[in-house]
Amino acid sequence: MSEDLEYYKAKYKTLEDLPDIGPATVAKLKEIGFKTVESLGTAAVAELVAAGIGEAMAEKVIEAARKSMAITFVRGDELVEIRKNVRKLTTGCSSLDRLLNGGIETQSLTEFYGEFGSGKSQLCHQLCVTVQLGEAQGGLNGSVLYIDTEATFRPERLMQMAPRFGLKPEDALKGVVYAEAYTSNHQTVLLENADEVIKENNVRLIIVDSVMSHFRSEYLGREMLAPRQQQLNKHLHKLMRLSRAFNTAAVITNQVLASPDAFFSKAVSPTGGHILGHMSHSRIFLRKGRSNVRIAKLTASPSLPEGEVPMRITERGIESDEDF
Repeated sequence: MSEDLEYYKAKYKTLEDLPDIGPATVAKLKEIGFKTVESLGTAAVAELVAAGIGEAMAEKVIEAARKSMAITFVRGDELVEIRKNVRKLTTGCSSLDRLLNGGIETQSLTEFYGEFGSGKSQLCHQLCVTVQLGEAQGGLNGSVLYIDTEATFRPERLMQMAPRFGLKPEDALKGVVYAEAYTSNHQTVLLENADEVIKENNVRLIIVDSVMSHFRSEYLGREMLAPRQQQLNKHLHKLMRLSRAFNTAAVITNQVLASPDAFFSKAVSPTGGHILGHMSHSRIFLRKGRSNVRIAKLTASPSLPEGEVPMRITERGIESDEDF
């Protein structure tokens, strides 16, 4: 691939390397959470202005970062070449990989939603392991940034899954950068300051489990709906910008709403409204089946047809019958 198509690899390694930007501006950028060229290149001018940087300077530094990353108009044939940077992360479950045409894409937002006990967090634990595998094994040869909002992460479970994929339990734990978010604001701040952590730890997967838990508990009542959605929108856009800038996979789990008027069916829908629906590239609904079977249904995707597959939760992790 030609050098001008190196879309996601910045020519400048640090903010200090960018031309015509003084140390005071660099310090201010780092203070507000933009610590790498990649994150600055995907920033909005309004974000920098709101933090006290002049509009002219904000436009200048963002333009410099974007030029260093070759973010520009491209032809369709060039876009095909750029898309070759996209990688697929195996879920460790062959039926689910088949549903997703090889696994979870980098530079995309994948959402798993379902009722409690449907396997969302179990799947996140397994992805923490598979992302550390080599590319020949379907992994991304990197670590995971795990933001936990419901205190459901269990290192013991990850250690239980690791041997199945040929990893030592203690080594698998070293590949997880973990943070527990105590409020929606804390959750947002963690992600806004994650770019340096991502770069230093070779993070190739970002997980937020679950994305809506704090937002639902803190923004109560219809009058709080608009500010909640605005904050959620900002949070999701930051997640997507990090995913694009660092070529990582982004996975969120989501809770569901029951429909009170559905008397004769168990109809549920994901929380978060249209904001979350429009931001998620692939949406997978997880539900319980019979005999300890879970059903994964692909309900939305920009390129894949709808479909569903069975899988099981075992001591070894998430598996399909053909994996035994």
